[in-house]
Amino acid sequence: MKQVRPYPILTITKKGRRAIEEGHPWVYAGEVLSCSAEAPNGAVVDVLDEKGAWLGAGLLSLNSLIRIRLLSRNPNDTFDQAFWLRRFQYAWSYRKTVLEPEDLAACRVVFGESDGLPGLTVDRFNDLLVVQTLSYGMEQRKNMLFPLLVQVLREDGQDIRGVYERNDEALRDKEGLEQGKGFYPLPGEPVPQSPLTQITENGVKYAVDVENGQKTGFFLDQKYNRRAVARLAEGKRVLDCFTHTGSFALNAAYGGAERVTAVDVSQTAVDMARQNAALNSLEGKMDFLCADVFDLLPRLLEEKRRDWDFIILDPPAFTKSRRTADQAARGYKEINYRAMKLLPRGGYLATCSCSHFMEAHRFEGVIAAAARDAGVQLKQIEARQQAPDHPILLGVPETDYLKFYLYQVI
Repeated sequence: MKQVRPYPILTITKKGRRAIEEGHPWVYAGEVLSCSAEAPNGAVVDVLDEKGAWLGAGLLSLNSLIRIRLLSRNPNDTFDQAFWLRRFQYAWSYRKTVLEPEDLAACRVVFGESDGLPGLTVDRFNDLLVVQTLSYGMEQRKNMLFPLLVQVLREDGQDIRGVYERNDEALRDKEGLEQGKGFYPLPGEPVPQSPLTQITENGVKYAVDVENGQKTGFFLDQKYNRRAVARLAEGKRVLDCFTHTGSFALNAAYGGAERVTAVDVSQTAVDMARQNAALNSLEGKMDFLCADVFDLLPRLLEEKRRDWDFIILDPPAFTKSRRTADQAARGYKEINYRAMKLLPRGGYLATCSCSHFMEAHRFEGVIAAAARDAGVQLKQIEARQQAPDHPILLGVPETDYLKFYLYQVI
């Protein structure tokens, strides 16, 4: 007897079906052909192809171009509390497997679609969880989801003081959700008084402000790339461009660099980097400069400065759409060209892009073109990606965003 399912049915195009079969969990509005019943925003819906074959079940977003975010392709799943509890347990078990134990106190606990929890991001900073809900369906369910997540972690012996919502994110506008931030009141528990905490990563301590810091408070995806930089930094004179709160610079100094100069256009970021240096007793071997890197590097070349033999380029995403990828490529080429011209033969370069619209092959082409124009050759030491607590889901290019390369200039 055919199973009767309680969910509205959305029929989608052949293009939508192919995307799902190839592993992508999104159905776009233009791929929806019909709906069997009026489905409320955020509801679980079944997705069928034009021949009536069941393709999966997902959350409906009526205001978004991403109309459905798949939750499961298992027809036996029922989306009760036990389902969500299992998803959180799987996500935490995965982190415990792929990360070193000391990194579990500062990691991404949930990475949206990669963990089967579309539209939900959770970062852990010591005793605080920072959450972003970026889909209507997840927002509707957060009063069930957040306590479940805390339960999973506490049952594993993790000390969690509270949950902070960082929903000051433009993507929420596309879902018809308001922006805002603040502590989420866990049932029966006092609301924490402070959004400040401290983490340790690669032996380096950081003060983290989950209320005012970038994104969720701190960029966790470069943790092992920073460790790779630290291994190369011993005895080097390091210039860390786009330092933000000093993470690469601090790792270089902690790794034994002779001197580190940390540069950022934001005075607030520079001040925080200086505080983090003091927290680690590293201020004696570090300098801090508030400057626009696009202005600074040409000026250093004009001054014929040869102060550094290791340069780190960790810029913000130069593009957030395919439409501006060409402009971004020019920006990446410029800073890499300038850095290569500043470095001596035998010097080292760390360079990266954090936009998934700048594919690895294109970014590598940009770096190669910069090297040709600079008249140097590059010896590749490592090609790396984001840390494994930000897992890449094959078939979902949006999850494959961070490219990181270490080179020697020869």
